[in-house]
This record gives sequence, C-alpha cells and structure tokens, in this order.
Amino acid sequence: MESLGVLLPIPMNAYLESELDRRYKVFRLWESPPERRQDFIRANAAAIRAVVGNSKAGADADTIDALPRLEIVACFSVGLDKVDLAKCRERGIRVTNTPDVLTDDVADLAIGLAIAVLRRLCQADRFVRSGAWLSKGGYKLTTRFSGKTIGIIGLGRIGLAVAKRAEAFGCPISYYSRSEKPNTNYKYYSNLIDLAANCHVLVVACPLTEETYHIVNREVLDALGPKGVLVNIGRGPHVDEPELVAALREGRLGGAGLDVFEQEPDVPEELFGMENVVLVPHVGSGTNETRNAMADLVIGNLEAHVMNKPLLTPVV
Repeated sequence: MESLGVLLPIPMNAYLESELDRRYKVFRLWESPPERRQDFIRANAAAIRAVVGNSKAGADADTIDALPRLEIVACFSVGLDKVDLAKCRERGIRVTNTPDVLTDDVADLAIGLAIAVLRRLCQADRFVRSGAWLSKGGYKLTTRFSGKTIGIIGLGRIGLAVAKRAEAFGCPISYYSRSEKPNTNYKYYSNLIDLAANCHVLVVACPLTEETYHIVNREVLDALGPKGVLVNIGRGPHVDEPELVAALREGRLGGAGLDVFEQEPDVPEELFGMENVVLVPHVGSGTNETRNAMADLVIGNLEAHVMNKPLLTPVV
C-alpha cells in the first residue's frame, strides 16, 4: 500500500512528529526557505495526501488548490480557523480536530487567569522577588474571585468546563451564544453587551468565525467596565486588541488575562507595563498530558482514514 504523505506546515509537538515519522512519509514545509515553499509544495504535491495543521497554520485555499491528491486535514487543535472548510467540502476533503482532550486544561487556565488578575498574583510574586516585601512592608489589598459573576461567550465544551469550575467558587454563571442552551440553569443573554454589563469576569470561549471576529469590541469593553476583567482563552482576533489596550490604559476596563493575541507572537508592548494584566503565550492546552493525547487523536484519525474506518472526530 502506498505510504500516506503528510505535509507539516510548521514544527509541532515532538511526540506527534515522531509518531508521524514512524508511520508515514512526512514533508516538513518549514525546512524550505520561505521564498521556495510554494515550489516545495508543487514538487511534492503528487505524494501529499494529508495535512496536519494547528492553530497557527493549516490548509488555506491556496494550499488546498496546490494539492490535487489531498484527502484529509487533521488538525492538532480544536480551532479550525486556519482551514478553509468551504474549500474542503467542495473538494470532498475530510477534516478532523482534537476536541475534548484539551477542554480541562484550557478551562483550568481560564480560572487561573481570572484569579491571577484579581489577586495580582504575578505582581505579588515580583514584589517578593525584588526584595520589596522586606523594604516596603506588606503588599496592597486585592480583589477576591469567589462569588464573582462569570459571563461566558460560547457555552460549548470549554465554556461549560469553565462554568463548572467557577461554580465551585460560588460564582453565578451567565452566558451569551447564538441560541439558548437546553439542560442548563445558567442565565442566558441574547445580547453580548447586556452580558458584559452584568458580570464581573467575561470569558471568551467561542470558536473564531467571521461572526465572532472582534466580538469583544469597544462597546463590550465599556459595558464590562472599570471593575470588570476580560479573560481570553479563545483566539486573539476575538478581541479588538487596540480597543482593549485603550480601555486598559484609560481605566475603562479593570483588567485582563490573555492567553491569545491578534498577531502572535507579537504582543502590544503597552500591555507589558500594566499591573492589571496577566499575559501567557498561548499555552491553554500546553501540558504534556494534553498535547500527547491530542497527538494520539491526530494519529488515530489518520489511521482511521487510511483503513477506511469512521473518523474519530470528524468535522467535514
């Protein structure tokens, strides 16, 4: 049987790459200079039948058009914003992602970011390390997380996991989505600005689509207000980043915990000096346990495709 040719657009998890190497013929796009990558794809197009992408690089329309034998795009992520799903449907190309296995880690981080912002944990850590505790005395008082009203944009797997964790802290839960969810007692808002105006912490947990691009804009930030905290564990483009920076600078927003950014890895430098902001480098699913489980799911989907069996996590 012909070996499955797999295109990797960028470096990924070492375990995933080693497992792909053991099973398939792997084409590493990044090993070619940027100006020669289209030539690389054209030269190997006849052998490439699969693409493994992630939240940073996947299969856009140009890539799909350049690969006439492409059969499957297996994403090493939940998000699919780097895959042209319409083009895949048009071509009959199968698409998979890695849901569920990263839900707990991302939800854990959302709660951690909210607590870190409200309790100023990162600043308190620096206060101790700098010797200021010894020279200046006790650290300033902060704000509790327990009991705060949590608003969630998108009550999918991750949104529900965030809600479950926040409930353990005695936090009332409300949410915004395209439609009201059955089988939940959480308060539903059909208008995002109303949700923002009625919560202390607003968590972004929805997929990135054309409809959710810059869903958190100036109006939402102003509704959240000077005592509110924004937590983004979704995608950077969910938030209008210049408006976020302005709201924090002007005191119209109380704080932010951010795992994702519009132009990763570029982060607005103005955020670096803000004590009410916690920044982490897109590590929502960044644990050994979860990344290995995600890799196993990618491999399982590719194996199912090769063996003409049902895909484990089909999207298209």
